[in-house]
Parts: sequence; structure tokens; C-alpha cells
Amino acid sequence: MIQLSLVKFRDKNTIEQFANHFKKTRISLSITQEQLSNKTDISLSQIARIETARLNPTLCTIVELAKGLNIHPKELLNF
Repeated sequence: MIQLSLVKFRDKNTIEQFANHFKKTRISLSITQEQLSNKTDISLSQIARIETARLNPTLCTIVELAKGLNIHPKELLNF
């Protein structure tokens, strides 16, 4: 029962919106997934899963991604 109630807090639409915005932002900065992976401690496969909304990134991951993109984290959350 506890697991079912926790699932309610995961909004698939929000995760998909973040994924699309993150990918669009990365591409607009002309940075490949591989380049971003090399700039951060985030694996290439994890970046791909974030961009396809198969992974809900933590706040720490979002901050690390923003650092790799040389932008403020709030820019990734403005979608």
C-alpha cells in the first residue's frame, strides 16, 4: 500500500516535460550527450534515460547537469 501511494507523487507528464526541455536545452547549446557525460559524473546511459523520460532525475542530478551545460539549474526547471 505504501508503494502505491508514493507512485501518485510521480507525475509522468511533468517528467516528460522536463525530459523534452532538458534535451532541447542541451541541443540548443550544441552539446552532445557524450560531451555532457564527460563534463559531469553522469553516465551517457543515464543522460539518455533522462531525455527519454525513463528516469526521474534527482535534484542533485539536475544541478550537476546544469553545471555541465554551464547554466543555472533554474533554467532546466523553467519548462
